[in-house]
Amino acid sequence: MSSDKIFKENTNPKPVEFVGSSLKDLKSFPKSVRQTIGQALFDAQNGAKHPDAKPLKGFGGAGVLEVVECNDGNAFRAVYTVKFAGIVYVLHAFEKKSKSGIKTPLEEIEKIKRRLRQAEIHHAEWLDQQEAKYRERR
Repeated sequence: MSSDKIFKENTNPKPVEFVGSSLKDLKSFPKSVRQTIGQALFDAQNGAKHPDAKPLKGFGGAGVLEVVECNDGNAFRAVYTVKFAGIVYVLHAFEKKSKSGIKTPLEEIEKIKRRLRQAEIHHAEWLDQQEAKYRERR
């Protein structure tokens, strides 16, 4: 059975999975920043794209998105992916402290890449679980 069939039958919002310390990091953000990022994640769960969500450069298209929200002169960023069917992964949440422009620092990009690989592994396991649940219901 294809994974597309599993997910077309389910019209509920997609679950959100936080990778690494992303949930803890996000919880440390100011409330207004958390609200904006939370809305962006809610939109992603429902198959929409928040106006502040932009593709993160270097990840080949619109599968990895970044939301940047400023608060009191500080830039907060959350990176998530919608490239895996049926689930949204929050890969990283951090405050950009670099004064060298808007470019995401290389160490943050490397962390995002590692967590994207973790999400890929998790997704394969999750997909197997979903298919097993589907078979049990039949």
